[in-house]
Amino acid sequence: MKDLLMFRTPTGTRIAVALVSAALTGTLAACGSGTTEPPAASGAAPASPAAGAYPVTVEHKYGSTTVEAEPQRIVTVGLTDQDALLALGKVPVGTTEWIGGYPGAIGPWATAKLGGAPVPAVLKDTGTGPQPEKIAALAPDLILALYSGLTKDQYDTLSKIAPVVAQPKEFADWGIPWERQTETVGKVLGKEAEATAVVASVQEKFAAVKKDNPAFAGATGIVATPYEGIFVYGPQDNRSRILTSVGFTLPQDLQQVVGDEFGVNISKERTDLLETGAIVWIVPDPADDGAKLRKDKLYGDLKVVSEGREVYVKETGDYGNAFSFVSPLSLPYTLDRLVPQLAAAVDGDPATEVPQPND
Repeated sequence: MKDLLMFRTPTGTRIAVALVSAALTGTLAACGSGTTEPPAASGAAPASPAAGAYPVTVEHKYGSTTVEAEPQRIVTVGLTDQDALLALGKVPVGTTEWIGGYPGAIGPWATAKLGGAPVPAVLKDTGTGPQPEKIAALAPDLILALYSGLTKDQYDTLSKIAPVVAQPKEFADWGIPWERQTETVGKVLGKEAEATAVVASVQEKFAAVKKDNPAFAGATGIVATPYEGIFVYGPQDNRSRILTSVGFTLPQDLQQVVGDEFGVNISKERTDLLETGAIVWIVPDPADDGAKLRKDKLYGDLKVVSEGREVYVKETGDYGNAFSFVSPLSLPYTLDRLVPQLAAAVDGDPATEVPQPND
């Protein structure tokens, strides 16, 4: 049976896809294994879990999942979950590719965490959701879907393969904060203390940026992309959380406009949302797309344009990928590039050129 679904990725893109429903049974774990031998369990010599850590139960959107013992073969369905694992010394056997096209879906900000382990097998999600047969072929003992839009049907299907930790119910799909994601991974790995330390280390970097850039605290900011008009990211999107974490405030009406989504397309009548202290645009080509945006009089006449408060992030390349990835490993990489751009945008001098990183 096929149903048509409009699938929206965390970049705002909507893809029309046909979903094929199938009654999958406990034999699913053997699918695809005829020609595919699961890779060896991998890891970067992680420390042992804390004594008495298991069993551990994690609440999520579809109920709760109990992990009985330390997982050895983890597949990440969540699009950024691999970085939280790597930060805590565990290399997954399978990852889901989202952006970048990197080997193992491991960005350059995280490759050092592989140690001597082989890169994970890469799964694809082209809009129809996780591929259960390929996941089953990797013989996982845990499936992580924290930074995801996993549906109940998909959760039920994957749960026939291995325990699944889905996205938390109190956030929008693809809306789990990176801190909560890291802490949840720490819980399932029996490394809650280590996860707390990882989160604290990144938060210290945010605190240093705020201290060094007091002008950020007096400014509003927003993240947007020119997809099908103008798409803005809401308070539950991690890119917006980068801005608030360094001191910016989001537009007052943004939550009302976005609702329960991580972001939405806005009408021309709401171009006023873009009149902020700084606007971060995610675009394919900063020079070309910036010129196109300014041709629209509603946007081009805003003070955020005339006063030089635009920041452009090229969506391809390592910097653009890191900016959208938002993990404990990508954030330091992002801040090194984003903060000089934001500082130039809010310095009060329209003549100050906002720098464009090379990567």
